[in-house]
Amino acid sequence: MKNKPNVFECSVVDLGKINFSEGNLTVIENNSQFPFKVKRVFYLYDIAGGESRGAHAHKECHQFLIAASGSFEVSLNDGEFKRQIFLNRPDMGLHIPPGVWASEVNFSSGAICLVLASHTYNEADYIREYDDFLNYINE
Repeated sequence: MKNKPNVFECSVVDLGKINFSEGNLTVIENNSQFPFKVKRVFYLYDIAGGESRGAHAHKECHQFLIAASGSFEVSLNDGEFKRQIFLNRPDMGLHIPPGVWASEVNFSSGAICLVLASHTYNEADYIREYDDFLNYINE
C-alpha cells in the first residue's frame, strides 16, 4: 500500500444545522464541506442494543458515518494505532478513508447508522479478515 493511512486521518466533521421552530435541518451536498463525492448511501438499523457491525476495511472506498438516530461507537484500527469515536448527533459524521479497519460497536437501542460511500458496492474492495488487512497495509 503506497500511502498507509492512519486512524488520525479519520476525522469527525461538523455538518452544521439550520434551526427552525419546527426542528432542525442538516444538509449534505457533494462538492461542499463533504470530503468526497457520494456514490452510494445505505443505513443500518434494527440492530439490537449493544451489538456490533462492520469489522472490515476498504481498499479504495471512503465512508462517512452518521448517527442519524441514537448512538454507537466506531472502533478504528490502522494496524499500529487504535482509536474509538462516539457518534450520537445527526449533524456530526465520521470520515473513514480507505485502508483503515473499522467496526461499529455498542449500538443504542433503535440507533440508525447512515453511511455515505465514495464508491458503489464492490465486494473486491472489501478486506473482511483482519490478518488479510494487516498483510494489505504492510505490502
